[in-house]
Amino acid sequence: MKVLIIDGDHALAIALNSAVEESGIALCFELAAGAEPPAEIMLVPPGSMVKGRDGRAWNNRNPAALVDFYRQRGLKVPLDIEHATELRAPKGESAPAMAWVTNMKDKPDGSVWGVLDWTPKGREMVLNREYSYYSPAYFYNPKTMDLAGVKSIGLTNSPNIPELPALNHEEEKGASPMTLEELLQALGLPAGTTFAAALNHIAQMKTSLATALNHANNPPLDKFVPKADYDLALNRAVTAESTLTTLKTEQLDVAINTEIDAALKAGKITPSTKDYHIANCRQEGGLERFKAFVATAPAVVQDSTLDGKKVPESGVALNAEEQQIADMFGNSPEDLKKYGGV
Repeated sequence: MKVLIIDGDHALAIALNSAVEESGIALCFELAAGAEPPAEIMLVPPGSMVKGRDGRAWNNRNPAALVDFYRQRGLKVPLDIEHATELRAPKGESAPAMAWVTNMKDKPDGSVWGVLDWTPKGREMVLNREYSYYSPAYFYNPKTMDLAGVKSIGLTNSPNIPELPALNHEEEKGASPMTLEELLQALGLPAGTTFAAALNHIAQMKTSLATALNHANNPPLDKFVPKADYDLALNRAVTAESTLTTLKTEQLDVAINTEIDAALKAGKITPSTKDYHIANCRQEGGLERFKAFVATAPAVVQDSTLDGKKVPESGVALNAEEQQIADMFGNSPEDLKKYGGV
C-alpha cells in the first residue's frame, strides 16, 4: 500500500486495481470507439458509492473534492499502460505516459471526468484497439474509505466496473477490502455503528490484549508466586521437614531406651527380648503399646535379693589342730586368714 501525505496531516492510501497491491479499487471504464481517441474520459462513476465486480467498494461523498485535490496538487495525471506508474516506476523501470489529464471536472450526477492530451504513441495504440479499457488509481482515506483524488490511470484489457467506460483491472476474488457491515459483523457490533466507533472498539480490544499479555508476563504477587521464590520455599520446607524427622527419631530413641531399661529393671522383660521390644516400639504407636504392656505384665524375672549385699567375713576361730600347725610354721592366725582361706 502506497501512502501520500497531504498538508502534513492527511494520510491517503493509493487505491490501485492490481493483485500486487494489498488493497485497491477495482474500476474499469471502456474507451469509446471512434476515429479519434476520446478527448475526455470518466474517472469516477456517478453515485455516492463506487463498486467493482470483484466486490470492492469506496465512497464518493464529495466529487468536487477530487477536482480540488487535482488542482491543488498541480500535477498532470498520467495515463500509462497497465499501471506502470504505480508498479514499474517505483522499481526504476520505464513507465511512459500514453496521455495526460490536463484538466478535471465534476458533474451534477456525481461523476468526475478528466480532459486528455494524448501522446502520438498512445493515440496510435487506442486507434489500433490494442487497449479498450482504462483503470484509475485513486487516493482514498483508509479510515473512511472516501475517495480523495486520482493519482494515475492505466490502459488495460480486463474490465471490472460496469458503470465506467472500461480501463481498470479486476482483482482476484477475496482481495477486496472489508466493508463496514462486514467489519461490524466480525467485531460483533450492532448494525449502524459508525466507522469511528468501530475503530475505537478495535483500539479497546488492542488495549485489552496488551493488558492481558502484560498480566501473563507480570502476574500480580498477591495471586502468583515467582517460581524461584517457590522453589526456594519448597527446598526450605523439605529441609525443615527432614530436620524435624531426624529430631523426632532421636527423641523417640531416647524415650524407647528409657522405657526398655525400666522394664528390664522391673523384670517385665528379659535381656534376650530387648531388641524385639525396641523394634516394636519404633513402629507407629509402638511405644504407647509397650508402656501399656509393661503396666499390666507380671514380672518374669524374680529379684535374687543379693544385689548390693556384702560378702560376710569369716568369724570361725582356729581349732586346736590349725593352731598347732600355725605354731609349727611360725604363722599367726591373721596369716592363716589372709593366705590360708580360713
